[in-house]
Amino acid sequence: MTAPQTAVQAVNPRSGESVGRPVPETTAAQLAGLLAAAADAAAAFGTSEPGTRTALLHALAARLDERTDELAALAEQESGLPLTRLTGEVARTSGQLRLFAEVIEDGGYLEVHADSADPGAVPPQPELRRWLEPAGPVLIFAASNFPFAFSILGGDTASALASGCPVIVKAHPAHPGLSKLVGELASAVLAELDLPAGVFSVIFGDERGVEALRDPRIQAAGFTGSTAGGRFLFDVAAGRPAPIPFYGELGSINPAVVTPAAAAARGEQIAAGFAASMTLGTGQFCTKPGLLFLPAGHGMEQALAAAVGAVAAAPMLNARIRGQFDGGIASLARHDGVRRVSNGDAAVPANGSWAAPALFATTAQAVAADPASLTREYFGPASLMVEYRDAADLHAALAAVEGSLTATVHAEPGDDFDLAGLLGRLRVLAGRVIYNGWPTGVAVAWAMNHGGPWPATTSAAHTSVGATAIRRWLRPVCYQSLPDELLPAGLRAANPWHLPRRVNGVLTEAE
Repeated sequence: MTAPQTAVQAVNPRSGESVGRPVPETTAAQLAGLLAAAADAAAAFGTSEPGTRTALLHALAARLDERTDELAALAEQESGLPLTRLTGEVARTSGQLRLFAEVIEDGGYLEVHADSADPGAVPPQPELRRWLEPAGPVLIFAASNFPFAFSILGGDTASALASGCPVIVKAHPAHPGLSKLVGELASAVLAELDLPAGVFSVIFGDERGVEALRDPRIQAAGFTGSTAGGRFLFDVAAGRPAPIPFYGELGSINPAVVTPAAAAARGEQIAAGFAASMTLGTGQFCTKPGLLFLPAGHGMEQALAAAVGAVAAAPMLNARIRGQFDGGIASLARHDGVRRVSNGDAAVPANGSWAAPALFATTAQAVAADPASLTREYFGPASLMVEYRDAADLHAALAAVEGSLTATVHAEPGDDFDLAGLLGRLRVLAGRVIYNGWPTGVAVAWAMNHGGPWPATTSAAHTSVGATAIRRWLRPVCYQSLPDELLPAGLRAANPWHLPRRVNGVLTEAE
């Protein structure tokens, strides 16, 4: 007897009520068909002309823009996030798609190199042509905290499609109805452009996601989520008979350091900015500042308590995340070296998955002595204020902090603090170093890096935001002594794709 098909039910975090009809999980047979279709589409899509992929990205962006109101309204019900935030996130997502169309048109991402034959070299040098080619079908695990920008048509999907890789997205269970709708819109665009259906598909169900990751047809995977979940999937990818790259964005504590001069000059301003950053999106940004290092005698505690305490309770993404947050801050509050600065006593509705902001305090010495307890990420509106006595005390604590996506420093012109030494420490710790700002808010731009040392990501060499995110889905291939007519179109002498090239070591512009 066949077991009944299970389904994913969306729940409104504001009220705890169900949203829409349950979305059936993908069956094993359906997954097999989607994997086969992706594999079948890989060769043609991977060698498609740049214009084919730019047209797809522009069409997907336009479809999102056309349906913004409908999509944002549904996302508001399933995620509990504010409608204005979600409307902006749709625009960010369509902007990401258009950015990668620009990356394709630029052509530099392919890193074309051509070296002429040189029989007199030692050893003799044959004619060589090298560039980057798509890895093959890619599996993307959607995130909960950005139901558009890191979900079905988010940055991972956009960059993978731009590279020429077919994409299978494992939908996040927190917003299944939205995922289904966006997936249907994308599939309709493929059909309108007469592209193979296997170029893009969506699957539902955690078990199916793991099965897909283990399938030999999947050649790379991307993930944004918890450290525990990401580490499990990372181990699955590494444990395959033929291991594949797994680009996971996991946990990040994002330390922020305030120098004595900055605390004295603008302590209240810094307190207000910090409170706004740590509570943005109910503290559910991967770039939330989780540690705030302040000098002894900073005089900012009252301003920080007031700023954090003034922020109202807000819904978290789902009951599971709310439960983990509650358990985490309860554990932090019991630590002998920690005291509560802001009580987090904002009114919290009984129904739904709401949370109030909370701020705690400790010392740099305590952090250095027990980093496992005091440098953990608490995904939600809570942070830890850390008081340091001097530069040596600060550096000892920072040395105990694991890799992060970001690190921030607030300083003043002519600051006599050892900023060079501090920045040297922070750039080893994080993938993005911020001066007199806050880490929440990640620009979609060519120069952006959204990555960092473990556990921020599984590969510090790559980013999941910005133009170079495309590099994750490509691999270098060198062609030696092939006749011109047998080379891929983009490598041929006539340069039909008008790509910039490095010929015999000299960079030449696109023709």
